[in-house]
Amino acid sequence: MAGICNLCGLPDELCICQEIAKEQQKAVISVVRRRYGKMVTMIEGIDDTAIDIGQLAKILKSACASGGTVKDRTIELQGDHKKRASKVLEQNGYQVEVR
Repeated sequence: MAGICNLCGLPDELCICQEIAKEQQKAVISVVRRRYGKMVTMIEGIDDTAIDIGQLAKILKSACASGGTVKDRTIELQGDHKKRASKVLEQNGYQVEVR
C-alpha cells in the first residue's frame, strides 16, 4: 500500500511538496574566481529540505558537461556556466537571479 505524505496529505505518487518548494525558492547564481584563476559557478538559495539537492546538482552537472559538488546546500560547478545553469533551473521550475 502506498504511503501518505506527511506535509501535503496526498499519496506519495501524487505528492506536490517538491513542486511547491521549487516555486518558493529563489536560486542565486554567481561566479567566483578560485585559486590559480579557476572559475566556479555557485548556485545558492535552495534551502528547502523537500528538494533533493543532490539530484538537482546531478542534472546541472550533466547539462553543463562539467564537474561539481554540493557543500552546505550550495551547488558548485566547475567553470563559468551562468547562462546554461539559469536556463536549466528555469526549465525545472525555479526562480533564478543571476549576479
